[in-house]
Amino acid sequence: MEKFYIITNSQKDHGLVCTEKIVSYLEKHGRSCEVQQAERKYDGSFHYTDPDLIPEDTQCIIVLGGDGTLLQAARDVVHREIPLLGINLGTLGFLAGVDKQSLYPALDQLMMDDYELEERMMLTGTVYRGDVVTGSDIALNDIVIGREGPMRVIRFKNYVNNEYLNSYNADGIIISTPTGSTGYSLSVGGPIVSPSASMTIMTPIAPHTLNTRSIVFPAEDVITVEVGKGRHQDYEKGLAAFDGDTTVPMVTGDRIVIRKASVKTKILKLNHLNFVEVLRQKMRNI
Repeated sequence: MEKFYIITNSQKDHGLVCTEKIVSYLEKHGRSCEVQQAERKYDGSFHYTDPDLIPEDTQCIIVLGGDGTLLQAARDVVHREIPLLGINLGTLGFLAGVDKQSLYPALDQLMMDDYELEERMMLTGTVYRGDVVTGSDIALNDIVIGREGPMRVIRFKNYVNNEYLNSYNADGIIISTPTGSTGYSLSVGGPIVSPSASMTIMTPIAPHTLNTRSIVFPAEDVITVEVGKGRHQDYEKGLAAFDGDTTVPMVTGDRIVIRKASVKTKILKLNHLNFVEVLRQKMRNI
């Protein structure tokens, strides 16, 4: 690889020390590298990273921060179809697989084209109020539908391919990708799924029932979640959150239609470890 681009989170890389080390190392070896800071949230077609600023001939985007920074970057630049490499400056990182101690060897591997390319499934979610679209976005990890405001459960009505599935009271529902199975979904009892798989996982958050568990669907299935009335048949307010970041308000009667996205995030893998080995290492550190 010859052409690099860095998306950096200065809240994790204080003073851009690590960023400057990478730029200096790459330029010392005859490579080009430009930098964009991703710390301000924008309204519009992108949230943190302006994809139009990335040169057309970029071969790799290095994301400095952690899994959260990489999720933000992936959603903004996915349509550019440029592979991402995450450098973890935080704690536990499943997506950002390179730590600071392995920085220079990782850069050497990139320059020698010694890597594997993984494609990760994404989800799109569109919120409807009647026949009117009130918001939509894309997610690499998950789309979470939950309450807004007071601590109380909401009634959810769930459909798959326009067929009624079930209803239950819960704090929320997580619709996740295999990549997102090791995130929020895992913390509420959802299954761990290999990121190379293609499927969708529905996991309730604190359901008020004894027989509700996660359900795994084929990636092609379309899942619809409707916000029902409250416990006393009152008007409820909720939110649809995309990768724990952007949100779309929902109220009783609104529905969100979730399907497999037409685009995929490309992740560069350098350690050549299989998923089981990575999982064993990460779980040991929790």
